[in-house]
Amino acid sequence: MVHLAHLVNPFRPVSDASMSFAQSITLETMRIARDEALKGGVAVALLSAQFPEDHTVVPEYFTKTPDLERSAVDFQSFSRPKKLPLIADLLDRLYHATEAPYLIYTNVDISVQPHFYLEVARKIASGLDAFIINRRRLPDHFRSPEELPQMYAHPGFPHPGFDCFVFRRELYPLFRLGHVCIGIPFVEITLSQNLFCHASKFELFDRDFLTFHIGLEIFKKRDPEYLRFNKTEFWKCVDL
Repeated sequence: MVHLAHLVNPFRPVSDASMSFAQSITLETMRIARDEALKGGVAVALLSAQFPEDHTVVPEYFTKTPDLERSAVDFQSFSRPKKLPLIADLLDRLYHATEAPYLIYTNVDISVQPHFYLEVARKIASGLDAFIINRRRLPDHFRSPEELPQMYAHPGFPHPGFDCFVFRRELYPLFRLGHVCIGIPFVEITLSQNLFCHASKFELFDRDFLTFHIGLEIFKKRDPEYLRFNKTEFWKCVDL
């Protein structure tokens, strides 16, 4: 049997209602895909990395890893403090929580098709030791997991950004991640550059309809303070 482990960072949105809808849809699609995968001989561990105050949004079918203890605000003063986790802390928990030979990290607003894990296993069997899957963008009128049949059937629109990463666990100790935080540009380039550098056989899948995001936006406006922080942390990793 093939074993995979997939981690996300559920949280309680303070002011973004659309994020609440997207997150509930994402978590349910992961459960559905896990159950479908098991029928095909692929075992998937669903893991969460969360702050203590976010326990209530983590479904019972996820295994909670140890609570997060730090964020970007522990490394720099910001005029508008936001508790944004470090990608290194998330992947550390993923790596140490499982012995699965392949690890998956996605943003918590990235939903998956029912055959997602089966297709991941097929790509692994082809000899890849790391790959990225680009999402499709769906209209933002979807609000509930009850609408999943329509979401699954919608062809969506392409998106250029990276938000689904699959890699062999032996690669992770080689990663340089610094204090780059999630939810801000440069987390995607930090992770992708690590895969480009350390994988012996890598591939980008930018046309497969395996993941989707509710919302047609391509780029969101981000807080410039956090953008500068992540950019600085990224270049520290490059210069090591």
